[in-house]
Amino acid sequence: MKSAYELAMERAAAEGPTVTLTDEQKAKLGEIDTLYQSKIAEKEVFLRDLIGKAMAAQDFAEVAQLEEQQRRELARLREKCEEEKEKVRKG
Repeated sequence: MKSAYELAMERAAAEGPTVTLTDEQKAKLGEIDTLYQSKIAEKEVFLRDLIGKAMAAQDFAEVAQLEEQQRRELARLREKCEEEKEKVRKG
């Protein structure tokens, strides 16, 4: 009987060859991650502050709007990060 690890490795091998990255590509991917982690953190802090102020003012419609804005903007930043990393991976 095979372990879950062995089964996962077989599936991964069946999906195709793995791509090896150069040291330069790895460094660039790290830079992109760092950049977008900081952008995401900055946006979260900014919007949390606004949400806190809206809650203090008991403006719950504004809170809902800001939470939706936060969700959209963070998703957009994460998507943009993945797009840039994919460009690096493809060369």
